Parts: sequence; structure tokens; C-alpha cells
Amino acid sequence: MATSGAGGEGYSGLNGIVSETEHKIMTDLPAELLEYILCFPVLKHVDICNVSCSCKRLHDVCHGRGKVWGHQYKLRWPRLQKHYRQNECCDWLKEYRTRHTVGLQIRRTVVSISKRFFTEIESLGAPEHFCEDELLSILNSDRRKSLTLKYYAKKILYFLRQQNILRSLKMFLEQPAEQQSALEGAVLVDQYCNPLADVSLDGISSQLEEITDKVKKMLRMKNSSHPSLRVTQGDCFAVEDFELERQVVVALNAVLYEQLQYKGNECDYYNPLNSYIHQVLLRRTGIPISLSVLYMTLARKLGVQLEPVNFPNHFLLRWCQHQRGSGDIYDFVYIDAFGKGKQLTAKECEYLIGHQVTADYYSAISTTEVLLRMVGNLLNIGKRGEGNEKSYQLLRDSLDLYLTINPDNVQYLLLQARLYFHLGIWPEKVLDILQHIQALDPSQHGAVGYLVQHTLEHIQHKKHPVEPEVKRRSAPEHVEVQYSVGLIMKHKRSGYNCVIYGWDPKCTMSQEWITTMRVHQLSSGANQPFYNVLVQDGTCRYAAQENLEPHSAPLEIAHPEVGRYFSEFHDSHYVANEELQTRYPEDMAETLGTIYQACLLYSRSPSHSTFFTFRQVLPRPDP
Repeated sequence: MATSGAGGEGYSGLNGIVSETEHKIMTDLPAELLEYILCFPVLKHVDICNVSCSCKRLHDVCHGRGKVWGHQYKLRWPRLQKHYRQNECCDWLKEYRTRHTVGLQIRRTVVSISKRFFTEIESLGAPEHFCEDELLSILNSDRRKSLTLKYYAKKILYFLRQQNILRSLKMFLEQPAEQQSALEGAVLVDQYCNPLADVSLDGISSQLEEITDKVKKMLRMKNSSHPSLRVTQGDCFAVEDFELERQVVVALNAVLYEQLQYKGNECDYYNPLNSYIHQVLLRRTGIPISLSVLYMTLARKLGVQLEPVNFPNHFLLRWCQHQRGSGDIYDFVYIDAFGKGKQLTAKECEYLIGHQVTADYYSAISTTEVLLRMVGNLLNIGKRGEGNEKSYQLLRDSLDLYLTINPDNVQYLLLQARLYFHLGIWPEKVLDILQHIQALDPSQHGAVGYLVQHTLEHIQHKKHPVEPEVKRRSAPEHVEVQYSVGLIMKHKRSGYNCVIYGWDPKCTMSQEWITTMRVHQLSSGANQPFYNVLVQDGTCRYAAQENLEPHSAPLEIAHPEVGRYFSEFHDSHYVANEELQTRYPEDMAETLGTIYQACLLYSRSPSHSTFFTFRQVLPRPDP
């Protein structure tokens, strides 16, 4: 319908939604009823635009600050509602346009990002909550499709959230020492290392309140008039009587270690999850420092003031048994939160580590020192790692945190510079770090000079990047390569499932690696094709052709790097993304051919179940 009414008011904007008579009836309705009708879920933003263009009456009903555009905004982006107050008066049409524009910008950025992670996202100048919402929309789309888009969206979201958390940590560190909470600091560390997890101070505090209520219930059974029972959430008070303090500690131990079964993780001590407070609460296990932060926070909620003690190799808490402010280490009982709240004398503490220490090690430390110890533990775990993506990420995150708290630590500044140099990232930032090291400690000029020289060379290489090697299956030297990228394989010996993302016609690893991996024991040794594979357990491996076979029942490979190489999972195989297809231009045709041959094989077998799985994903052959 493209007619016009009197006075030039046309109905073409309705795009055939209503007749001229119906339009007249609609415009005669009260504004409240029109708003109600235009908020029906079936109507999309395009429909509202068309309706608002049909006549002045409907244009006025669909004004930017009205219910109609507010409904459209909330319907399309429900996650953003937490950023607005209830019944807030807002120009929803303007918000809608801004959010839509930001979404397009974000998608362009994610699509254009290279395999080397960088931070152009900072230059968008868009509201951060809009950026994050669009990235989450990408991540929550069909899990089998747009894998490369999701891979880089996840990296950008990881970076954006970490920058916000670092800003929060710096603000936290600027507070007076007496206002800093060890729990809040521990949550910030947890959030920075797990920026994609749902971790918040409010959420953690809520869980601690539940434990506190359990302790109060236990305490009420022993002493119904205990002053801690009258304390409400958020109150700050201290129990002055030692016997009343003892009752709290006894009740706390009973709830935490007997009722809730919290314990020190002796079997998997160096697992980084032991340091993350949300994981400690979830798994009910941790290491001395994380359990001490939990224990100390709970005790303080109940009026017992415990202090953190930076004891070597085993973090402790101390509980004053005499006059507060005493400097005598024998005036304290030391609580081992890792050891089910066991109470120790100063002498017994030394038995934990097997040697004597000076009195300084029994002193109380600040919240900042607690965080340094906590982050230092994560740093050591990262350094102990296997040199994979996960351990490098932990090392990067813990170095960022440590140097935010203590920015002039030359040892860790140098480690950070070496790590970035090794990973080939942020060479300009490496130069800034090296300049800072030289200013702090001129004696480091040897190590600094070496890294400066090689970093400058790296920057020059970036200006003239080397094109990746293109491997064509049709080349004579590749005649023995049987498998192709995207195929889902099974390792004959180890039994793991994997997907191929690269291959070499012969083993290209060092002689040391070949010897260590006992490649010479294979029937064809190193003189056979080797494949780069992403394994179901999250590792990347280099496997000999004779040890691999196509998987009889292909399945998704839950590896964090899948999106770096593949754009889609297609039931029987992965589809290489543009970058991988550039390197292996003939492989996808080979992959489809392998799948087709598998179809034929299974069609002749007594059971056709797998055949039909394959058949559904194959393109229809040309006639």
C-alpha cells in the first residue's frame, strides 16, 4: 500500500501492515492503548520505524523517550537493563541507535583482527557496556558456527574486562591501609585471572554470609546470649572477652571443617584454582593463604580480629591471647587454616616448615602484602607450567597483577619483558619496560641491551612481514601426506581425539625432541608426515602419520584454540577459516573427499548410522 491521506500524511510507512481504514481506527485510539499495541513482542524495530513514519499521530506515540522504543531496546538487549535504574527516563531511541552502531563497530573490529592479538578495540570510543554486550552476543550465538569470530571476540572481551579490573585494583590500592579488605583484594585477583567467569564481591560476600549464619546457628546452641548473634550484616564490631572469642573460633572450626568439609588441597597443591576465592568456595579446598583469607573474613564478621602472618612456605593467622598491640610473638596463638583451624604456638609453627625462623616472620602484614603473596604463588605456578597457552596466560596475568601492586620490582619487570619478547607481542611495550628497568637498576644494562637490540629487530620485521608458507597437496614432496586439515582423528596409541590444523611432509622438530619422544622407534621414524593437532584435553601435539586414524564417529573438539584455525564445525569435520585455507589451499577439498569416501564405506556396512551422519553434512554432488 502506497497511498497518501489528506494533508500529505501517507500510509506507505506501514508497509502493508494495516489498511487505510484500520489506520484511521488506530490513530483514534488513546495513546496508552497505542503504546500497548506497539509493544507487542511480534513487532521489531523496523516495524516501529515504519509505523512512526506513517503519520504525525503515530510518530508522536513512538517518540524516543516513550515506552515503545524503551520496550524495543529492552527486548533486543536484555543484558543491558542492569545499567539503568528502574523507571529511568531515557532517550531510548538514541540509546538504541548508539547500541546498534557500537555493535556494527565491534563486529567489524572482530572480523578484521589478525591472529596476533592487539587492542584496537580501545580506539572505538564507545560505551564499554555496549561493547561488552555485543561481544557476549557473538559468544552466545550458535556454538558450532562463527568459531573464528568467537575466538577473537573472547580475546577482546578478556582484555576489556581485565583493563576494568586493573583500574579497580589501582583504586583499591589507593585506599588507606585500614580500609583495605583482604577479601576484596582476593576477589580482584580472582576476577583478573578469570575475567570471563561470573565473579563479584557481592556474590562472594553473599556466600560468606550463608556460612556466617551457619556459624551463628552453631554458636546459639552453645551460648544463646553471645554478642555476635546480635550483629547484622555490615556491622563492624569486636568481641572483647577472650572466652567469647574462643566460642566463635570453636563454632567456626566446627562449621567450616566438620559440617562443610573444607580442607587443604594436599593432593593438587599447585593447581591455580586453589588461589581463586570463588573456586575455594565452590570446591571447598584451597592452599594456606586462600583458606586464611576465608577464615579471617568469617572470624571478623563474628567479632574476632585475626591478623595475617607471612610465614615462610605456610601462610598463617595469629590470634592475640593477651593485651592487644603486643609485640611478643608468644602472646599469640597461630591458626593454620590449611590444617583445619589447628591452633599452634610459635614453636610449633616452626615444625610446619622444619627449621627455625626469626621473630620477624611472626609479624602481622598488610592487605597489600597478602595480595603480593597470593599473586606470587600464582606467578610461581605460571613459571612451573609446561610452556603452553594456559601457563603463559597465567604468567602474564600474575605479572600484570604483581607489577600493578609493586611496579618497581626489577626482577619481575625483566621477566615480563622477556615473556612478551618470547611470545612476540607488544614490542613497543617491551621497550618501555626495558627503559624503566634501566632507570631503576643501571646494572641490568647487559640484559636490557640484548633485549632492546632484538626487540628493535622484531619491530623492523613487523614492518615487512614474511608471508606464511603455502603447502599444496599436489606438490611432489607432499605425495605421502594422507590426511588434511579439519579432519577429526584418533590417536592409535594414546587414544586421544583431535583435529588436524597443520602438517609437514617430514618431522621438523629438533633432534633433541625426536630423541626425547622416541620417534626412532616408529616404523617410519621421522621420515614420514607429521601433523599439528588440537587435542580434546586442551593441549597441542605433533603426531606421526602412522599413529593417527580418522575418527569413526567424529565429534567436536573442545579446545580453546579451535576458533583460531576453524570457522565452523560441520558434524563430520571442521571448516578451515580463511587464514588456514590460505596456508593449505587444497586441503578442504581433500577433507570433503575423505568424508565422502567414509560415506561410501559406511553405506556398504551392515549399520548405516554413521553413514547418515556423514551424509547430512556433505554437499550435494554436481550432476
